[in-house]
Amino acid sequence: MVGTMAKIDDSVKKKVPELRFKGFTDEWEERKFKDILKTHSFRSYLAGVSENGEYEVIQQGDKPIVGYSDGEPFTDYKDVTLFGDHTVSLYKPKSPFFVATDGVKILSADNFEGNYLYTTLERYKPEPQGYKRHFTILKNQDVWFTENMEEQQKIGSFFKQLDDTIALHQHKLDLLKEQKKGFLQKMFPKNGAKVPELRFAGFDDDWEQRKLGDLAEIKDSARIPNIKWQKEGVPYLRSSDLSSEHIKDGLFLSLADYMKYDKITGSPKKGDLIFASGGDIGLAIYKHDSLPIYVQGGSILYVKTSKCENLDGLFLKYSFASPKVKKYIRNASTGTSLKHFVLKPANALPMSYPDLIEQEKIGSLLMQMDRTITLHQRKLDLLKEQKKGFLQKMFV
Repeated sequence: MVGTMAKIDDSVKKKVPELRFKGFTDEWEERKFKDILKTHSFRSYLAGVSENGEYEVIQQGDKPIVGYSDGEPFTDYKDVTLFGDHTVSLYKPKSPFFVATDGVKILSADNFEGNYLYTTLERYKPEPQGYKRHFTILKNQDVWFTENMEEQQKIGSFFKQLDDTIALHQHKLDLLKEQKKGFLQKMFPKNGAKVPELRFAGFDDDWEQRKLGDLAEIKDSARIPNIKWQKEGVPYLRSSDLSSEHIKDGLFLSLADYMKYDKITGSPKKGDLIFASGGDIGLAIYKHDSLPIYVQGGSILYVKTSKCENLDGLFLKYSFASPKVKKYIRNASTGTSLKHFVLKPANALPMSYPDLIEQEKIGSLLMQMDRTITLHQRKLDLLKEQKKGFLQKMFV
């Protein structure tokens, strides 16, 4: 569809969008939203919420469908958009509906095609300013629009298709995450069980039960003074530098300082498991490479699985994400507002594990799932960025 668009010469950019469907040359109009928007009374369409009912009940926010209800809904849904007064959220209803609160504004505009109005609101809506009424701010926003109904329909249809594609990718991503969550629940033994519910064919022996500290050495590190932090060199990781997928860019140490502290305390090596002992406690990263890194003492611990004969580091990473281990870490963490998971309870962490071959199969399967999830997340992020670009270029 993009191939049917044309770029507009710089000399006329101010009154028409930069990117436009071919065949349309009229200048766009400029107004304030208060001059074109119509609000519909919500009071007749407020409804209680239940799990059953014929019609959707809509709330503001990221999860608009809060439940269902019966009765007499708002039926003229095709040309309206629902605006969250407190959240600046937008929702385009696909069928008759009710609303959950007075913060949901039902908006339409004369001579605006329904999908085009939704996209126009998405392009010009204000940034959230905390928990306050944003409809007044919206009404005073300047807005540019085409009065040509055919052009409106093309733009509205284009963005609807893009939104449908984004929603499809989001759904696939959500399914993958739920599937992984199910594997983490079923591929590790529950409390009191000696085997997991779900297993690879050919494995039927009971899993071993031992404390983590009896299987592998768990290490803390030194806390490096701020004066030694640098903008380049050997990565120096704090708990905030870890994410569920990878190690984020953070601080650095000079090579000389790294070698000094590595000699004193050691540092994570290829095959070790790094995990947050502060911040997002228990978040674990497997070290795949041989590049030097140093970790902040008191903030990150690491397990020397590279030196362990009975425990695979990748398997341990996913053990840390299993419900049983997560519950132990949560209960064993100390502190009030800022909690920490320190060496003593880390060493005492009860581990269930099979033989190395089964460990490696479990780790490999879950790592492949993570890679698939990451790939889908990147595709979704790219689509959202593309949409953001089109919103900028296809409106004035």
